[in-house]
Amino acid sequence: MSIDARAGQTAPESSLVDLPSLERAYYELHPDPAHPGERVSFGTSGHRGSALRRSFNEDHILAITAAICDFREAHGVSGPLYMGMDTHALSVPAQTTALEVLVQRGVRARIAERGAYTPTPVVSRAIVMHNRASGPRADGIVITPSHNPPEDGGFKYDPPHGGPAEGEVTSWI
Repeated sequence: MSIDARAGQTAPESSLVDLPSLERAYYELHPDPAHPGERVSFGTSGHRGSALRRSFNEDHILAITAAICDFREAHGVSGPLYMGMDTHALSVPAQTTALEVLVQRGVRARIAERGAYTPTPVVSRAIVMHNRASGPRADGIVITPSHNPPEDGGFKYDPPHGGPAEGEVTSWI
């Protein structure tokens, strides 16, 4: 495995993101459904994109979270929904939007204390551990674009088995 020549160096200006503009775009720019690149599109268990490209914004998260609530109802998932987020700039706005939908829909969401960031495997483990006991099944949402660029956001659904959502699940959502 080779080490990137930029390792340990200050990031060049060209790779920095204007965070206030990115967050403003999340709330102010709206996707045009006529443009395929601006529609909700699931890859590996989730949706990724950038508010600056109108491919990841409040409208997307409202729609995806509402669809997850519908999926939960249709599939008898009534336990808590565990939600974690990473340090990408769009994670906090996406979590805020998702929580608004979940609260409105009566879903009990569990998040880290004091807005702490959550490693992706923690959500999976919480789901699996909860579902080992008897009672209503739990699921989760992980807010991360994984390895994508800093201006991207990501929103992934973890069904009751605790792993990434399969294609049939993401197609339903």
